[in-house]
Formats: sequence, structure tokens, C-alpha cells
Amino acid sequence: MSEGRRHDVLADLAAEAGTCLLDLHGDEDHHRSVLTLAGPPATLEEAVHRLVSTAVERLDLRAHQGAHPRSGVVDVVPFVPLGGGCPLPRAADLAPAVAARDRFANWATAALGLPCVLYGPLPTGEVRTLPEARRMMRGTVGHPTAGVTAVGARPVLVAYNVWLDTDDLALAERMAREIRGPTLRALGFRLGSKVQVSCNLIDPWRLGPGQAHDEIAARLRGTGTSVVRAELVGLLPRDVLHAIDGDRWESLGLAESSTIESRLDGRGLVGAVNPG
Repeated sequence: MSEGRRHDVLADLAAEAGTCLLDLHGDEDHHRSVLTLAGPPATLEEAVHRLVSTAVERLDLRAHQGAHPRSGVVDVVPFVPLGGGCPLPRAADLAPAVAARDRFANWATAALGLPCVLYGPLPTGEVRTLPEARRMMRGTVGHPTAGVTAVGARPVLVAYNVWLDTDDLALAERMAREIRGPTLRALGFRLGSKVQVSCNLIDPWRLGPGQAHDEIAARLRGTGTSVVRAELVGLLPRDVLHAIDGDRWESLGLAESSTIESRLDGRGLVGAVNPG
């Protein structure tokens, strides 16, 4: 996709999100964009329907090239309860998010012919993780041009990328393997002349961006390579940011303006979703 067309498509998707849009993060190397939406349930779900309908209409997975694994033009749609207050709760009732997830998946299948694989709490009582859903997606017959979408209900997580001063993909993949754990998922990518350790912080109150950054930096000692920069993808809870010394925010790619609470701006919103 040309840069001009990419810009036009992203502008159209942002317009479909309307007043629910809190943040849009784009990455040319990953060829992947993350839109963060929040709003009252009915308003939010209408915005997500518009956004996804436009993405399915305008995008073709068969022509997609990018470093990040993907199974659909709308790859992941997680519904996240915000608890209706600030600061955000560490643990919120997932029932509203599960209901929103199921409504969306049923609508996407019926209205768009878009197969969806669910993750999070399931009717059977089990909890399916996103990596488990991705494995299922590989065996699912997808929409001819839009593929398959993972649709989830989960608590808040933080997506955070750490760049290394090398093009050694094997090193980035080793770092990702070594830091993975119950509260951190990670993958290694080569992006241009550098490599990246891409992290999902599953419980950012327990293990936040600063700790992920420092864990990678510590493991790089003696390799001749160091962390060159870091970036937040989307937004993070204010409590997670404020647990980090303010003197470090800039070097960690963080700022008060990147908190969920700062974007909510007193709107009293109760739900969120990140279609990516």
C-alpha cells in the first residue's frame, strides 16, 4: 500500500471511530495500526461496527506485507472494561466486556461474513489466551480478503516496544524468549536496520514498562548491544506511569499525555476496545 493510500485509509478509519477515538498509533515497518476507542457501550459498539465495516471494505489481507504476524485486516478486537472511574481499577468485572465481545463476534459473522475466534472467558468456564486464539485462527477458513479476527474480553494491558542497536534478529528473539512469563509476552522482529523486542505487559501494575525495559537492558550486558529507544503502543493507566520515576519517562517513551485517564478527560466512559 502506498504511503498516500495508507494515510487516506487511516484517516477514514479514524473518522468512523468518531468521538470514541482516544488514540491512533501507526507503524510502517509492522504495517499495523492500533486504534484505541472508549465510550458508553452502545455508542462504542456502533463506532466499532463502522470502523470494522470500513476496514473490511477497504483492505485486502492478500496484499499485506509487514513484520508483525496477522490473520485479519482487523486482526484483534479486545473489549476492555474501564470500571467507570479514574484511576482505573487493577481488576474490573469482565462480564460487560464478555457480553460486548460476543455481540460483536455475532454481528461480524452475520453482517460481514467475517469469522471470529474468541478469547478471554468462555462459556465452558475456561479462559482462552490470545496466543491460543491465534493458533486456532491458523486453522480457520477466513473471509476471502479480510481473513479472521480475534475478539477478546480482557483487563487492561500495555503494549510496549524496545529497540536494540543491532540488526541481529536472533538476539532479539532470544531476548523475547528469556523475558517471557505470566505477566509478559514478547516477540522479536527485524525492522529496517534495527531489531525490536515487542512486549505485551499482561499485568502492567505488577510488571510495567520500566521493568520490561530494564530486564532487556540487563540481559544485553556483555553482548555488545544496548537498548537504543523504546515506545508505547496506544495508552497506559496513569497508576502504571506514576509508579515509574518521572525523570525516566522521556527515555522510556512515556508521558502523562499517553495515559488512558488523560484521554478520557472526565467523560465517564465505561468501556474500551483496541482494534488492530
